[in-house]
Amino acid sequence: MSNRSTVTEFLLLGFSDIRELQVLHFVVFLVIYLAALMGNLLIISAIVLDHRLHTPMYFFLMKLSILDLSSISVTVPKSMANSLLNTRVISYAGCVAQVFLFLVFTSTDFALLTVMAYDRHVAICYPLHYERVMNRRACVHMAAGASIAGIAYSALHTGSTFMLDFCQSNVVDQFFCDIPQLLKLACSDSYRSELGVISCGVFLVVNCFVFMFVSYVQIFRAVLRIPSEQGRHKAFSTCLPHLTVVSLLLFTSVFDYLKPPSSSAPNLNLLVGVLFAVVPPMLNPVIYSLRNQELKAALKKLMGWTLISK
Repeated sequence: MSNRSTVTEFLLLGFSDIRELQVLHFVVFLVIYLAALMGNLLIISAIVLDHRLHTPMYFFLMKLSILDLSSISVTVPKSMANSLLNTRVISYAGCVAQVFLFLVFTSTDFALLTVMAYDRHVAICYPLHYERVMNRRACVHMAAGASIAGIAYSALHTGSTFMLDFCQSNVVDQFFCDIPQLLKLACSDSYRSELGVISCGVFLVVNCFVFMFVSYVQIFRAVLRIPSEQGRHKAFSTCLPHLTVVSLLLFTSVFDYLKPPSSSAPNLNLLVGVLFAVVPPMLNPVIYSLRNQELKAALKKLMGWTLISK
């Protein structure tokens, strides 16, 4: 690419120039990363080992945990290494890879959450047809479709971003390579790239949001028609974690990509970056396991096996 002749590396935004605070940042991110790692691995292990959880809902939840684990592994370890080594450098190729992989995992995450809304819609609105509609083959095709959509979306944005020339500066105002911050560094006209990023992002988010909104309107109508209070509570309890995860990812991603780049302070960029890239993968296992009795029982059983084996 032509821009490799002008910029061969980028400098990521550090949380502090004070050595003690850099070490503190490393420790805090290490704790967050280990919590996300442990939480998502526990959910994956519980679903794989417990045959009672071999249902479409938990199949998609396992895929979601894999995506969360992958997305946080793209950004956090590099930031931790930079703080520990007192550096801010990331290579050009490393930045391209980070942008591509992070977008793959986050966009696939959002597409999968849309599929999970459809799964809940079929389960609650058409329970007698659930096994026929959400069979194993259909689930695999839906998960594969979400992955293909995420890869295509990521390839489009990564390609359009790194076709630009970066010659004004190589300092990225974020702790990882983030497209809105990279577009600020372009010396060539980035208007079309910015417009493309915003248009495609809005198109994806609006379509997924409308689909989920329509699904949940029908879900709530069906739930309110359930005669027993226990049945309504059980139906709502399977939907609430999904709604919480969707809201968390949606609001942080929209704020990150649609806020005016010129008016963003570095500290605000760091805060938004942490909320968008770090918090959801860490909290999603907690959100899904708090109100899900089946998953909690599987996790307790798994922890019991671990203690006995030790």
